[in-house]
Amino acid sequence: MRLSQTSELWWKNAVIYCLDIETYADGNGDGVGDFQGAIQRIDHLDRLGVTCVWLMPFFPTPDRDDGYDIVDFYSVDPRLGTLGDFVEFMRVARDRGIRVIADLVVNHTSDQHPWFKDARSSRDSRHRDWYIWSDEPEPDDPKGVVFPDQENSLWELDEDSGQYYFHRFYKFQPDLNTANPAVRDEIAKILGFWMELGLSGFRVDAVPFLVEQVVESDTLPDPHDYFAELRAFMNRRDGGAMLLGEVNLPYDDLMKYFGSTPLGNEITMCFDFIGMQRMYLALARGDARPLADSLRDRPKPPKDSQWAGFVRNHDELTLDKLTKKERDEVFKAFAPEKGMRIFDRGIRRRLPTMLDGDARRIRLVYSLLFSLPGTPVLFYGEEIGMGENLDIEGRAAVRTPMQWTPNLHGGFSTAEPAIPMTAGRYGPEEVNVSAQRRDPDSLLIWITRLIEQYRECPELAWGDYDVLDAGDTAVLAHRADIDGGTVLAAHNFADRDVEVELSLDGLDSDQVLTDLLQDGTIEISDKGLARFDVEAYGCRWFRASTPETAPADST
Repeated sequence: MRLSQTSELWWKNAVIYCLDIETYADGNGDGVGDFQGAIQRIDHLDRLGVTCVWLMPFFPTPDRDDGYDIVDFYSVDPRLGTLGDFVEFMRVARDRGIRVIADLVVNHTSDQHPWFKDARSSRDSRHRDWYIWSDEPEPDDPKGVVFPDQENSLWELDEDSGQYYFHRFYKFQPDLNTANPAVRDEIAKILGFWMELGLSGFRVDAVPFLVEQVVESDTLPDPHDYFAELRAFMNRRDGGAMLLGEVNLPYDDLMKYFGSTPLGNEITMCFDFIGMQRMYLALARGDARPLADSLRDRPKPPKDSQWAGFVRNHDELTLDKLTKKERDEVFKAFAPEKGMRIFDRGIRRRLPTMLDGDARRIRLVYSLLFSLPGTPVLFYGEEIGMGENLDIEGRAAVRTPMQWTPNLHGGFSTAEPAIPMTAGRYGPEEVNVSAQRRDPDSLLIWITRLIEQYRECPELAWGDYDVLDAGDTAVLAHRADIDGGTVLAAHNFADRDVEVELSLDGLDSDQVLTDLLQDGTIEISDKGLARFDVEAYGCRWFRASTPETAPADST
């Protein structure tokens, strides 16, 4: 397909990299990451092939929830820099051709936000109706408590005013009342403000909770009308801006958030939580079928929309869409100790430790990330195989400082980091950017190569895909086709070599399959059959083409 077709819908084949300014790089030597430090590390992202940076919250905060408890939506936390530093970061990223999006966390505020302080000062205060109040706590659905180890109710008594306020998350994060038109107007202003400073979109936190019926209200907008309005507002400001949604729902419910038009007019991209969880079940079983089934079940998004794929994110690795029996299988394989789990539904470990450092399986997983249909999203440190620090409480175990060198504090800071680093086998002495940059067999070089091939294969992001019968349940094989181009991938989940035979409709002996990750060309029979081997935990990518137009092959 023509690359000019992909330029406007840049998100469909982007490479998104999530980083936390606080833990990425310290530029002023106080032990806390900041924008000045991140600026000096942008060339790492450029070399890696990242096309879009997703910034976790960097706003002023009491920092009781890793920055998601916000006291000012229009500024930068002083620990991390200034608005001027933010603009410098944007300028340098743009110079490297990297777009930037940021977390949009408008479900709630900190209880220290001036709006909430005013709201609780009097029942007649200006901002009282910016939050959700009730004379009596409404009945709780235990399943609605997001953090069951920390909270046992969704309502908290404000003793001064004698009413209860609603909090979907922590009690120090009162929910905003989106039934109030003034709140909706303010949210639009927040988007507009940061877009004027150069953001290309937002990752929307906890999308299904942003507009929900908590108490009876005649002014609560339909959620989908509201997201359509937000998207229209953004399109008026910048037609190339997008929304990346955290929508952890069954496919039938999730699809509604893409919008009701053929092109998609609400959330631009949605994370595929179901596919991610089924991938871990497949890894635990050494059987590709759980992932293959979810890919077959996954609906096709609207034409201008996209799925976002990921191995893990900054939260717990949730397994909530698996059955209890399936979840226990994954726990047994990858989080056998209770301290490795969280909320009875997730894992607070990174991939390399879950796979006990098995380089074959780690590389397999990232090959899946970049070859499966959808836009890949990396969490900082994944490119070098960072581990976690289980001595840190809760989900923060995977949010340790970035490891740049084997030297003092991993090159993160000249001072003792405010957040403890990972130690031991996965500490900076063993796992760091500078060493892997020089090692042609490192995970960093492998992921750089995968990104390069992914960007050269627009079929993977734009094409129609089919899951193929590989003849062995250990192997996931799929193809992507668009405008006469075909890319094929095969992944072996088992600890044994497998011979694969594929029937490739529309292809015959006039074409060949050229391997994109290793040397080798596979012949296709007159009947469209292709046979090849995939080693234990191996992966192969192929491009179908005529012998005259095939990519170079040294064999």
